[in-house]
This record gives sequence, structure tokens and C-alpha cells, in this order.
Amino acid sequence: MANIIFIHGLESSGSGFKARFLKKQIPEIMTPDFEPYNSEISIDLILKKRMKQLESFLNENSSWIIIGSSFGGLMGTIYALQKPKNVYKLILLAPFLIETYFNNIKVKPLNIPVIIFHGKNDNVVNHNKTKWIAQKCFNNLQYHLVNDDHFLHSTVQSLNWKELIL
Repeated sequence: MANIIFIHGLESSGSGFKARFLKKQIPEIMTPDFEPYNSEISIDLILKKRMKQLESFLNENSSWIIIGSSFGGLMGTIYALQKPKNVYKLILLAPFLIETYFNNIKVKPLNIPVIIFHGKNDNVVNHNKTKWIAQKCFNNLQYHLVNDDHFLHSTVQSLNWKELIL
């Protein structure tokens, strides 16, 4: 069995709604806190600091299921592209995949299983652009456009997490 980690969104934490919900569904999941959001610090610097933290968590083991929400989805995607051998599966919830981070992507699309859930009523991240970028990055992609918003609260609660992490 792979190790499992949940990467929270930009303004959330390892004890936010999704982290607490997933901990009940998957007791062995890691739900760490990452560098807190600070509007005075650039998003690029926050990403850099959080990626360094993520690598320190994930370097201990080599087979990870990464569940990433929004900004955490961006982090999980970047990690998978950089270290595909360390990732068994990606599950992304309304991932913050924006062109800024993927314009100059020079990697072969990955074959690891990737499942994305994105709300059609998301007013934070454009689901069409997310899907377009995901299709450039991943060959083994399941993309689900769901009737939800960016936070995906009802979707997260309705999913069969035991089956998703198999």
C-alpha cells in the first residue's frame, strides 16, 4: 500500500474541512500544515517554501498517493512532474493549474493515474484551463466536471475514498 498525503489549499491548513474529513475516511493519511498564507508574500515565494516542506515529507518514502486541493493540487502536480517515480497516484480537487506555471513545460506527459474533480461553478480556478493543462501533463487522466463550486464540499463528502485510493 502506498503512503497517502493530503496537501491543503492556499488559505487552508492541515486541519481544515477536507483534511478533517479525509482523516476520518483514511486514518493513515498525513495532513500536514504548510507555510501559512500571507498576502504580503508573493505566491511564487509561498510556493517555493511549501514545495521545500512537501519534499521533506515525501522524501522518506517512495510510493505516494497525493491528494491535493486547489494550491495543494498545483504542488502535487509539480512534485509528480519532478519526481514521477515517487508518485503512485494523484487525486486533485479543483487544482490551481494555471498557465503561469505550465507555459514552458518541457516534460513528457506522465503515465501515473490522475483523477481530477473540478466544480463547474468554480469562480476561483477556470476548469477549462485546468483540464487543458492536465491533458498536457498526464496521459492516464480521469477528469470529472461536477456540479459544485471551488470548495467541493459536497463532492468530497460524496466520493468513495476507499475506492479512489486503491
